[in-house]
Amino acid sequence: MPRSRYHVLNKQSPHFLTATVNHWMPLFTRPETVDIILDSWRYLQREAGFVLYGYVILENHLHLIAASNDLSRDMQRFKSFTAQEILVHLEARGARKMLDLLALFKRFHKTQSHYQLWEEGNHPQLIESEDVMRQKLEYIHQNPVKRGYVDKPEHWRYSSARNYAGMEGLIEVTRAW
Repeated sequence: MPRSRYHVLNKQSPHFLTATVNHWMPLFTRPETVDIILDSWRYLQREAGFVLYGYVILENHLHLIAASNDLSRDMQRFKSFTAQEILVHLEARGARKMLDLLALFKRFHKTQSHYQLWEEGNHPQLIESEDVMRQKLEYIHQNPVKRGYVDKPEHWRYSSARNYAGMEGLIEVTRAW
């Protein structure tokens, strides 16, 4: 039986997805951990036909709009790779308290690993129209503004709002949909 009622409905169509750090722990407060996320997306763009339409990375979760030939598989690859790399980074930094919490909050059925970095699921929501795409992009880009981190969406470094504002972003996004 699946763990979530959310499923990728049309593999070729864009989906709005969310990935949350286990127990909302603030792992993305340093450029090094955010770079792991961006590098993983770049790899998927290059090697798997992953199309990124929009994103925001906050301290404990991220949102993205993406499509690929097998989005479920690519999100699983993304989460697996980023978890491994972030854990290696935390161990190298000696971030013992963070690692201890990731071990403590690991779900009991996760017997293959000592830690659990990501919450389960991505909650994919099919983007069925241009109106829904605009709504989801607006939601993504306004996230740091609503939290009071910045005054304008394009001021948030880890967001595709910069791309959509005509500025250079940190990763290529597809603006034609």
